[in-house]
Amino acid sequence: MPSFKIAEAARLLGVSDDTVRRWVDAGALPTTGATPAEIPGAALAARAADLASSPGDESDVLSSARNRFVGLVTRVQRDGLMAQVDIQSGPHRVVSLMSAEAADDLGLEVGSLAVAVVKATNVIVETPRG
Repeated sequence: MPSFKIAEAARLLGVSDDTVRRWVDAGALPTTGATPAEIPGAALAARAADLASSPGDESDVLSSARNRFVGLVTRVQRDGLMAQVDIQSGPHRVVSLMSAEAADDLGLEVGSLAVAVVKATNVIVETPRG
């Protein structure tokens, strides 16, 4: 079973090492018992899924898209009719290309809260070698 050191777990969850240590101390994340402490991969995955749960949608819209990234807008670059919008969701950077009109209608600006919804027919999965 894969396991991850505290710093690796923190990087994967998009939080600080101290936050992971507090979760371990509070019993919210188990360890393997190894020294230095390691988090079991399955427990880390469960915690990541809990953290990724997005807040309820106030409009009560149902969607077939399951990949929702709640984050902050870090960049809006307009170029004529189009805009590039960057959203930082934890450790993930999501980039969207949309019409400048749509970006304006949504009121997107640096620091805005936004949700990137992704529906894709092709998803590439990679794992590290070794």
